Amino acid sequence: MKTRTPISIYIAATIGLTIMAFEMFAQDSGYFSSPFFWALILITTILLLIMNSIGDLVENERFSRLSEEEKKEYLNEKNIPYYQKLWNSAFKKQSATEEKDILIDHGFDGITELDNSLPKWWIGLFWFGCIFCAVYLFAFAFTDYAHPEAELNKETKTMLASITEYEKTAPQINLETAKYNADNIAEGEQLFKTNCVTCHGDGAKGGIGPNLTDTHWINIKEKSLFKNVFWMLENGSPNNPAMRPFIKEGTITGRDAEKIAAYIYHINQEKAPITEAQGGAAPQGEEVKWENNNE
Repeated sequence: MKTRTPISIYIAATIGLTIMAFEMFAQDSGYFSSPFFWALILITTILLLIMNSIGDLVENERFSRLSEEEKKEYLNEKNIPYYQKLWNSAFKKQSATEEKDILIDHGFDGITELDNSLPKWWIGLFWFGCIFCAVYLFAFAFTDYAHPEAELNKETKTMLASITEYEKTAPQINLETAKYNADNIAEGEQLFKTNCVTCHGDGAKGGIGPNLTDTHWINIKEKSLFKNVFWMLENGSPNNPAMRPFIKEGTITGRDAEKIAAYIYHINQEKAPITEAQGGAAPQGEEVKWENNNE
C-alpha cells in the first residue's frame, strides 16, 4: 500500500490553481479583496479536509488488512518526510542489488538500461504544464486574457478616464494663462492634423488657409506668435469666416489650443519655413517680427 500525498500539498496546489484561474478570467486584479475569492478558497479547503478525512478512514481499513511485515514496511515508509521522498526519487541512486531487480534484459556494447520510474517532481511539472497550457489556451481563445489589443484598449480607457477626471478640476486655460511648453509640441501636431490640416495643409505649409511657417500674417492680434495663434483659435478670423472660433464653439478646449499654439510656434520659429519652391503657399498679409516672449 502506497503512502498518500499530504493534505497541505493539495491545499497549496488548489490555492495556486485558483489564483491562476482568477488571474486569467477576472476582469481586474482586485480579486484578492473580493469576499467571493476568499469564500471560494475557504469552501475548497473545507472540501479537501473532508476528502482527506475520508481518505484516512479508507487508509485505516486497508492498513488493518495488511500482514505484520507489510504493516512494518508501510509505517517505515510513512515515517519518511514527503519532501525527503521527492528528493530521494530524484537524486538517490539504487544499490547494486536494487539495480539488478530493475535491470532490463537487453543491452549493447556493454551499455545496459534500468527500468527507473520518472522522478515525482518531473511528473508533477509535466502535468502542471499540461494543465496550465490547456487553461491558458482556453483563456486566450475565449477571454481577453493575454490579448495585447484588449490590454491596450483597457489601459487607453483608464488613461482617458483619468485625463477626463483631471480636466474636471484642472484650471481652465485661457489667453492670459496659456504658456508655451516644448513638451506639448507632439500632441499639438496631432491636434493640428485633426482640426487644422484641411485648410492649412500638411506641416502648415498652406492651402485654402495661409502658410503658417513663414513670417507673413494676415491677423495680428498679439505681440507674441504663441499668444496670437491662441487668440485666433479662441476668436476666429475677423477677415475669413472659414477660420472659426474653435474654443468658443467647443470644438477644442483651451488646453488643446495651448498645444496647437506650441506646435505652430515650433514650426514657425524653430524650423525653416516651407517656401513656394518646396510646395508652400505664397506669403499672405504683412511681415511680422514677433516678440521673443512666447508666454
